[in-house]
Amino acid sequence: MPMSSKTMNMLEGLVKDSSFKWLLGKQSSFDEEIEEMGRSPSAGTNWIPELSPVANVVVRRCSKILGVSANDLRDSFKQEASESLKQPSLFARNFLEYCCFRALSLSVGVTGHLADKKFRRLTFDMMVVWEVPAVASQALLSVEEDATVSIEAFSRIAPAVPIIADVIICENLFGMLTSSTGGRLQFSVYDKYLCGLERAIKKMRTQSESSLLSGVRLKKEKILEIDGTVTTQPVLEHVGMSTWPGRLILTDHSLYFEALKVVSYDKPKRYDLSEDLKQIVKAELTGPWGTRLFDKAVSYKSISLSEPVVMEFPELKGHTRRDYWLAIIREVLYVHRYINKYKITGLARDEALSKAVLGIIRVQAIQELSLTNSMCYENLLPFNLCDQLPGGDLILETLAEMSTSREIHRSNRSKDTAGTLHSSASDMVSQLGSVFGGSSPRSRTSEKTSSLVLGEVVVGDVNPLERAVKESRKNYEKVVLAQETVNGVKMEGIDTNLAVMKELMLPVMETGNVVLSLLYWDDPMKSTVFCLFTSLIIWKGWLVYVFALASLFSAIFMVLTRCFSKGKLTVELKVTAPPPMSTMEQLLAVQNGISELEQNIQDGNIILLKFRALLFSLFPQASEKFAVAMVVAATMLAFVPGRYLLLVVFVELFTRYSPPRRASTERLIRRLREWWFSIPAAPVILQHDDKNETKKKK
Repeated sequence: MPMSSKTMNMLEGLVKDSSFKWLLGKQSSFDEEIEEMGRSPSAGTNWIPELSPVANVVVRRCSKILGVSANDLRDSFKQEASESLKQPSLFARNFLEYCCFRALSLSVGVTGHLADKKFRRLTFDMMVVWEVPAVASQALLSVEEDATVSIEAFSRIAPAVPIIADVIICENLFGMLTSSTGGRLQFSVYDKYLCGLERAIKKMRTQSESSLLSGVRLKKEKILEIDGTVTTQPVLEHVGMSTWPGRLILTDHSLYFEALKVVSYDKPKRYDLSEDLKQIVKAELTGPWGTRLFDKAVSYKSISLSEPVVMEFPELKGHTRRDYWLAIIREVLYVHRYINKYKITGLARDEALSKAVLGIIRVQAIQELSLTNSMCYENLLPFNLCDQLPGGDLILETLAEMSTSREIHRSNRSKDTAGTLHSSASDMVSQLGSVFGGSSPRSRTSEKTSSLVLGEVVVGDVNPLERAVKESRKNYEKVVLAQETVNGVKMEGIDTNLAVMKELMLPVMETGNVVLSLLYWDDPMKSTVFCLFTSLIIWKGWLVYVFALASLFSAIFMVLTRCFSKGKLTVELKVTAPPPMSTMEQLLAVQNGISELEQNIQDGNIILLKFRALLFSLFPQASEKFAVAMVVAATMLAFVPGRYLLLVVFVELFTRYSPPRRASTERLIRRLREWWFSIPAAPVILQHDDKNETKKKK
């Protein structure tokens, strides 16, 4: 009784002081509910003293959904949670998450819950209250601003409803939703986003229930997107030199194209995305008569096709349509690669497909908001993002391990009828009334899991998937910083890049000049000492230690440089800019470069053709000498120890230009050159491809 009376007095005081006007700056649902709680005779059983007033309001809503009192929820939490979750400093937030997750687990089972504004408001209020769960934390928020949500709160609550967000793309989604609101999520934007999700779900459901592709698609195959039905936004298929307008349809297994006839569509062509056919889907350039002018197409290539197929998405400005289709096609392709790689089967396979489907639904909802002019669709699709992030393979590996463990748990608990809080992506698709799940909806009384786990989020803890995503994002930030430096040092112009390369190669060139000086015996004393010292190293078999010492000295140099350069700027490479070149000079330089490249290719071909002539004895006398030389070399390789052979080769090569041997070396090189020039090249006959000629005629 004293506790109940104390609670009633607190509630009456809050109502009189209008303590909840901090949230919206006007009469809000919190004010109304606190007044209702003050008048309710059961206020004592629905008030948790450790929670802030607004947190108590949210817990009360959760208790209404669950049909139990707040105190009963607290007792359940104390029984199920570990001691680390019940620490005084963590109790408020962990208990709030526990109540929210349990209520959401039950709420998402209602068909069409996204259309319910109360549900949308509840999920947003959960995020708001997550930032101020404890009784002493409410004063941290400004009372003059509308309630907004941080990325931390969004990342904890939103993934509990798989249709709203996914652990992998949660931060990117939040960044997209808050691109115009300074990094804080407003309810107006959040509400529009959830309404967009509802419309995208209805659209996808209508498409899948239609008669499209009824004669060719599989029983479980569901339609995800259609394009090319509007004459102002056609889709063009390019195969070889032929081009056909038509309708493009993406399902969760394949890509279909129906060529447009006079009054109907032709039989659809199927391009498989589910089987391992070494598919390559990439952006492509198209243009009239095979030219590559317009960056508005997607290329599909696989081992089942003789040549790539190109789908063009014409539009007056930009290539937004192409980027969208490229992203969603790759998402379906990548999810099937994930399924095939980790051999995902059963309900886990349906969950993986559902994760990809929900990602596409989110992209469609974000498109309706028109928050930004440019949108990177890959960042909102989980399997696309894993393909880009460093360590994305580790994220997929963790996801596969979690799916496998859930599958094992389901099989072990199949006969248990206790309630569960586990909400997977596959459940969500089924609960929304759509038909995308590959299997029948899973009963909520079919297995038993901890009430501290909801899908991919855990009360008061971070699951392995979240840890893998955070680690990958840290590495991605390093990659972004490194890429910024790379973009900063990219130079324009051939002459400028050659000047930079020359400056970078200067130490190597100087070292090469020193070696050449020793090789040509410009200073006989230095060359003699170097020859004797290197010969001793080879004779003793110390060559491997020389390379080891070189690696060790390089490591020591890097460590010393790091130690002595703390707090100092990085030494920049200074390059003398070459004199500016006119357009004509640049064209001449390019022409000269191409001519030199052509000459080098010709010389290379001649060398190869002469070796071919030697191999097939087109010049018998030269071939005999070459064969004898190869026999001698093979005999030495077979019977002479390696280090002795290396020593002989080194001494022979290094002493060629020594004073005693210089004259004989010049005579030998002259004889070898004359012998090489006397060898004829093997003949070459150019043949034209008949297939190409036939295509050109067509």
